[in-house]
Amino acid sequence: MPLYREQHLQEISQQFRIYGQILHAEPCKIGHINETYTATYDQGGVLVRYIHQKVNQTVFRNPEQVMENVMRVTTHLQRKLKEQGTGQATRRAITVVPTHDGKPFFCDGDGEFWRTFVFVERVQSFEAVQTPHQAFEAGRAFGEFQALLADLPGGRLHETIPDFHHTRKRFEALQRAVAADHCNRAKFAEKDIAFALAQEPWIDTLLNALASGEVPERITHNDTKFNNVMLDWETGHAMCVVDLDTVMPGLIHYDFGDMVRTTTSPTLEDELDLNQVRMQMPMFESLARGYVTAANGFLTPAERKYLAFAGRLVTFTIGIRFLADYLAGDTYFRVHRPDHNLDRSRTQFKLVESIREQEEAMQKFVDQI
Repeated sequence: MPLYREQHLQEISQQFRIYGQILHAEPCKIGHINETYTATYDQGGVLVRYIHQKVNQTVFRNPEQVMENVMRVTTHLQRKLKEQGTGQATRRAITVVPTHDGKPFFCDGDGEFWRTFVFVERVQSFEAVQTPHQAFEAGRAFGEFQALLADLPGGRLHETIPDFHHTRKRFEALQRAVAADHCNRAKFAEKDIAFALAQEPWIDTLLNALASGEVPERITHNDTKFNNVMLDWETGHAMCVVDLDTVMPGLIHYDFGDMVRTTTSPTLEDELDLNQVRMQMPMFESLARGYVTAANGFLTPAERKYLAFAGRLVTFTIGIRFLADYLAGDTYFRVHRPDHNLDRSRTQFKLVESIREQEEAMQKFVDQI
């Protein structure tokens, strides 16, 4: 970390209710949006770690609303866990450290918003699921997360990123990107564009179900990648979920669908060898069993019947976001090689096809849980 950053971080650390002296801090690879540091403090001779994080205001344009959501959610989670007699509550839900004046964030002289969390010790995360047991734990973790928040009191949470999973609006954004073709890239993605546009007849399925009242709006995480699940070092059991900035109103299918996208294929989301991309039924079965077992107390029959379809829809939605960004010149997702977003979109589309081929069997399994 550059010296000026270290000095600035020490100034930031003094704004929060942390006792002891900060010894050092280092960048932390948690997420890809916010600027995150792990900081070590000496508290009476014991080394204690915290997370200091600067909110990315390009993505989250109203940080105060983000933190209002985070505080409501984490406070409720902690209370519910204690009521249930769950041990190690501060390892099961993240803890926000307030500033000296009681606020959940500090705004520095540059207008940057900082927040601090208690570091959850003896846990680890993985970029990709390695075993069916991990898939089960991922499903269980997010199912429990939704279940604990099902009775969150108060008004509706803020939409920190409006229309985040709105497939119709994402589809219209792709159509605009194709028409504009600002970077003259459409000619390199003709087959991909044709595939995406051909899926239009079914993309409103969940939106229509919500509009008709068939499925209810819930509080959902909205970014259920496997690396947002913290697993205990020793047992491998899921302890908590992190990255709560996108917790907001949504459909449970957005969470479950993104779990299908990120846990059931043996490849990462930018795999070049598309022959390796496939939905693995054993992984799906473990994921679905973990999720439905944890969420069964509040899931409606209508919600259950769309779970397999959710995997196809969310994977497609992410795919068209990658494709639209490629056509627009890679302005949103960070890329690390030429055509990276195009490669990502192709991986998603191949997974869409694999899910569609197995969707009937997937739903049949869900129905039997």
